[in-house]
Amino acid sequence: MTRVDFHSKVPDKLAYACRLIRKARASKMQVVVFLEDQAQLTQFDDMLWSFSEQDFLPHVTATDPLAAQTPIILTDNAEADLPHHEIMINLSTKIPEHFARFTRLFEIVSTEENDLTQGRDRYRLYQQRGYPLTNFMADKS
Repeated sequence: MTRVDFHSKVPDKLAYACRLIRKARASKMQVVVFLEDQAQLTQFDDMLWSFSEQDFLPHVTATDPLAAQTPIILTDNAEADLPHHEIMINLSTKIPEHFARFTRLFEIVSTEENDLTQGRDRYRLYQQRGYPLTNFMADKS
């Protein structure tokens, strides 16, 4: 069963996700990032290229011909054919349709009230379905 980890009250979801990806890649894990829309996908793609001078985070979109050979996949399409199912990071406000195929799902929830409300709704839904949940609060205040 998919383990679901919530990281809540994150000030900058994209930067936080970059750090999670860097940590996952250091452990040789494959990652799929589910994004809200094309605009967020483009912004995150740019951010991964410039995130760290010391770390190369190879990534492509799910539709790229090299997706099967690339450890980090970006998509905003719930119907996308994904080449691996180890870790999914959800940066959208929706529950990814095929999240249960993954070993682990990270739900990143910002400090914005709307995002917090939708994050709580997703948490309850996972809880009702019996998924193992953990919650990490990024903001200790």
